[in-house]
Amino acid sequence: MKQSENTKIETQFIQGGKNPKNQDGYVNPPVQRGSTILFERAEDLYNDDLRSYGLEGSVTHDNLTDLLSQTMGGAGCVLTPSGLNAITLVLLATLKSGDHILVSDSIYGPNRRFCDLVLKGFGVETTYYPPRISDKIEEFIKPNTKLIFLESPGSLTLEIQDVPAIVKVAQKHNIITAIDDTWSAGVFMQPLKIGVDISIQALTKYQGGHSDVLLGSVVCKDITLHNKMVAMHKNLGLGVSPEEVWLCLRGIRSMMLRIKHQDMAARKMAQYMQTRPEITQVIHPALEDSEDYAIWSRDFTGAGGLFSVYLKPELSDKVNTMLNSYQIFSMGFSWGGFESLVIDCTPQLRRNFPNKEQKGALVRYAIGLENIDDLIADLERGFEALKV
Repeated sequence: MKQSENTKIETQFIQGGKNPKNQDGYVNPPVQRGSTILFERAEDLYNDDLRSYGLEGSVTHDNLTDLLSQTMGGAGCVLTPSGLNAITLVLLATLKSGDHILVSDSIYGPNRRFCDLVLKGFGVETTYYPPRISDKIEEFIKPNTKLIFLESPGSLTLEIQDVPAIVKVAQKHNIITAIDDTWSAGVFMQPLKIGVDISIQALTKYQGGHSDVLLGSVVCKDITLHNKMVAMHKNLGLGVSPEEVWLCLRGIRSMMLRIKHQDMAARKMAQYMQTRPEITQVIHPALEDSEDYAIWSRDFTGAGGLFSVYLKPELSDKVNTMLNSYQIFSMGFSWGGFESLVIDCTPQLRRNFPNKEQKGALVRYAIGLENIDDLIADLERGFEALKV
């Protein structure tokens, strides 16, 4: 549906990605399933401008890709079966043997694994850089550097990167930039509008919103890069279920209400954590005493529901006791759904530039939609368990 350029993103998520006039008046678009597409004319069988097979999507998929392109300010969007698959699609579409990639040291673990195992086997060299390096990233650039991969904030340890500064250096050297922007859901920061070339989302998280969708997206700033993603997507034989796409469209309609509440709740709980003697550090970039607050407040308009804490080192061997005592917080590796989750991140930490000051267990909380007082009472239950 046509909208003014000044239409707010909340309205775009409600009004976009549907056309009731072509849906018999129904508010929601249909789920269009299929593998085989029939042609009326033999001349159209090999027409590259036409959709030819189910792997290329359907009208259901178009509704979501159009909406994501519109809200993120991109030239085009492709959907993938997961957020990780969105990451690997970008890496495979932009790199070849002999190339060099710069990757933030705070990157999502499976992304690091793919770089260290798969890309290395393909002859691509990966260098990890300190996430807060800003424009000094220029010192890490080599003649064959083709891609800088950002994630802001970083996975688990939540460092905020100076994205505009890194983008400026990348543009100077004609290097592509890509960012995993799942934490902000593409709404609290809009990376394409501040110069990043490729924005990656795990739609599994806030967009799906109900812990029942596996889906990813890649939105590119210009059509040339988008066409590269489309070509690699086709060559890899990737396909996305229309049911997953429809569920994601449904989730997006309420996403802004959910994520704003989760943001508010997470900030309150992070502030509560700062009062606890069991905690040595709360890692939440929206807290005013955070090391990253200045850059976060410049580049972001919100923070979502995810933050981490360090336990006192002498309590780290009791972290499982604390987690097992929770009655509301469940243990699981995702986030962005309606339920609150918690994990001990310490076994996942792989860093070339570790935080040497922190020796205690790193615990990540994903705040859902439960009553805040009940969640705080559950945290207190966990702290009581540490005393046993």
